[in-house]
Amino acid sequence: MTNDVEIPRTMSRREAVSRIALLMGGSLVGADFILSGTRVSGKQMAPDFSPPELALIDEIGETIIPSTNTPGAKATKIGVFMAMMMNDCYDDRQHAIFRDGLRQIDLISQKQFGKIFLAISLAERTALLNQLNAAEQSPRAGKAAGEPATYFTMMKQLTILGYFTSEIGCTQALRYIESPGAYHGSVPYKKGERAWFNSPARPVR
Repeated sequence: MTNDVEIPRTMSRREAVSRIALLMGGSLVGADFILSGTRVSGKQMAPDFSPPELALIDEIGETIIPSTNTPGAKATKIGVFMAMMMNDCYDDRQHAIFRDGLRQIDLISQKQFGKIFLAISLAERTALLNQLNAAEQSPRAGKAAGEPATYFTMMKQLTILGYFTSEIGCTQALRYIESPGAYHGSVPYKKGERAWFNSPARPVR
């Protein structure tokens, strides 16, 4: 059984991001601004991510959602998406944690493998990120009220959000049918099938 995501043909990516963010629940970091479609005001953090930072974010995203029989996160320009979301929807504290996280990943990579993240193999990248994920899921990783999310939480969430609101994610990773008909909240599902991305056609606004 799968849940259809009902998105009209004329919906902008910003609207799609808001809908997918809503489905991901209130645990999504930056949800208040993402769902409202507004930008964080009064930020002090520099908005520009450097080319090396964008390249690193691309490869982190690609490790989280790798290419298989469908393109991975890197093909959706996930680095540019994450940078845009970080600039627009995350406050200075969250922004600083995310940016420092890029440095931390390289430091961990150098400590374990003797090279920065971009220079290690896919298997090593996967092992490193699995290690971060396991540490994050550990009972000892519980956070006190008001404590900000970890950089890896933000990276995972933005990778999923960016990928599944991209054209590639909507039409290749998901099964997309533009169907001007009834909404089907439950359809038969066979193990291994892609989920449905159902978009009823509506008039251009």
